[in-house]
Amino acid sequence: MDLIALLKSQFLCHLIFFYVFIASGLIVNIIQLFTLVLWPINKQLFRKINCRLSYCISSQLVMLLEWWSGTECTIYTDPHVYPKYGKENAIVILNHKFEIDFLCGWSLSERLGILGNSKVLAKKELAYVPIIGWMWYFTEMIFCTRKWEQDRQTVAKSLMHLRDYPEKYLFLIHCEGTRFTEKKHQISMQVAQAKGLPSLKHHLLPRTKGFAITVRCLRGVVPAVYDCTLNFRNNENPTLLGVLNGKKYHADCYVRRIPMEDIPDDDDQCSAWLHKLYQEKDAFQEEYYRTGIFPETPKVPPRRPWALLNWLFWASLLLYPFFRFLVSMVSSGSSVTLASFLIVFCMASMGVRWMIGVTEIDKGSAYGNSDNRHKQSD
Repeated sequence: MDLIALLKSQFLCHLIFFYVFIASGLIVNIIQLFTLVLWPINKQLFRKINCRLSYCISSQLVMLLEWWSGTECTIYTDPHVYPKYGKENAIVILNHKFEIDFLCGWSLSERLGILGNSKVLAKKELAYVPIIGWMWYFTEMIFCTRKWEQDRQTVAKSLMHLRDYPEKYLFLIHCEGTRFTEKKHQISMQVAQAKGLPSLKHHLLPRTKGFAITVRCLRGVVPAVYDCTLNFRNNENPTLLGVLNGKKYHADCYVRRIPMEDIPDDDDQCSAWLHKLYQEKDAFQEEYYRTGIFPETPKVPPRRPWALLNWLFWASLLLYPFFRFLVSMVSSGSSVTLASFLIVFCMASMGVRWMIGVTEIDKGSAYGNSDNRHKQSD
């Protein structure tokens, strides 16, 4: 077992994952580009094809979490509503405190069979990031600038396009707007105090306008909101680097299904409803830290083999020509060739580190810091 753990921590293994992900991702992006010709002819066919192409990319990260690191996610939920999960559209509200919370959301979507259709409200800069950002563009993700004056119409227009989407999907919103840090929490609670709102211990003050417009635009085609509260056992501090090194984490997620009819139509009432929801989420987190469990019945959705099979397909397709190329370079004996290989190797090392660094909490967005925003609003 120690030998396997040692193997998983080796940079060569990480480099293989990186190569397969980058090469396959760019191939998929190119195929997605060619599918644009279908949009004016058959929009729904375009969407269905891009859902499958999106799965080819996102499932590789889920494979790392579920099959490489062996991380398990236990869902605590009402057993009577559990059969609805994956069978209906839903808006997902997820706390944003951990480096791999997005990956746990993807894992849940994969186990429910709708990973390729998952949507998210993301910052606009991500649309320009190769592979993931480009994949999101072709699957009609909703991008925002985090400036309400600019987002009011563009976000609403993008959301309205999802009303006739042919596949079942989960639409993820991090209502806190940015990942939790102690500095951002302190600033957020100062804003809460100024507005006369109750303080939160484990969350930032939610941004309500994005949620309200999402509910307004998707009401009638999305029957429910899934309130998801995520935490990790034994005070684990999960990181993407830990997942890459094969470290196993144990996630617990409390999921409440809230019918859309229970959410007010009026924006002000919807805002008050969301603030109350976050007070409840805070109480659930406090209870979890005290007892180690969430309310309701624990369930572990079965792990599906498709994420692993997808990675094995791309690895078998891409690794053989790659290793042949490496062998020919080394066997050539040319100092220029070897130097070029070392330069590429170093650049790849830096690329792996950069991709991991994007998810690190201490290198996250400055959004919500006092030196970046002097005033926080809904």
